[in-house]
Amino acid sequence: MVARLRDKYTSDIRPTMREEFKYRNDLEVPKLDKIVINIGVGEAIANNRALDAAVNDLTLITGQKPVVTRAKKSIAAFRLRAGMPIGTMVTLRGDRMYEFLDRLVNTALPRVRDFRGVSPKSFDGRGNYTLGLNEQLLFPEIEYDKVDKTRGMEVSIVTTAKSDEEGRRLLGLLGMPFRES
Repeated sequence: MVARLRDKYTSDIRPTMREEFKYRNDLEVPKLDKIVINIGVGEAIANNRALDAAVNDLTLITGQKPVVTRAKKSIAAFRLRAGMPIGTMVTLRGDRMYEFLDRLVNTALPRVRDFRGVSPKSFDGRGNYTLGLNEQLLFPEIEYDKVDKTRGMEVSIVTTAKSDEEGRRLLGLLGMPFRES
């Protein structure tokens, strides 16, 4: 399954958006830039194994080794010192990005209980979309028996769109199931 979504973008979505938004050429049409997946592991302060489990889960889901993120500031109330590992993240581009988005839209999101679509209001004002998932078990790559704790993750989809309207239309054409607001 080599970037089926990329071919769909080139053949169907780009001409549709060029027509709708009256772009002068194909380079003006918004496209996906990258997808950043982040898992915050607050319990990594006390339990180092939790971070290893999150890294393994993210590696299985994305097919790419994630980077461990570290605290920038010390916060005494959380017993957190600067430089302590507190999460993990991975940035996807190219074919892996399109393949992940395809699996997210067609496999993971339909597995959410009582799913009625994702919120169309989670745009940042520049056409980028952020989606929070409650558990990593939505992805079929994760085996239920091997999970020590369910962890949420944040998926940020970065586009070259200049407005939320353009970004919403691009993601809608790529198959993102937005609910009626």
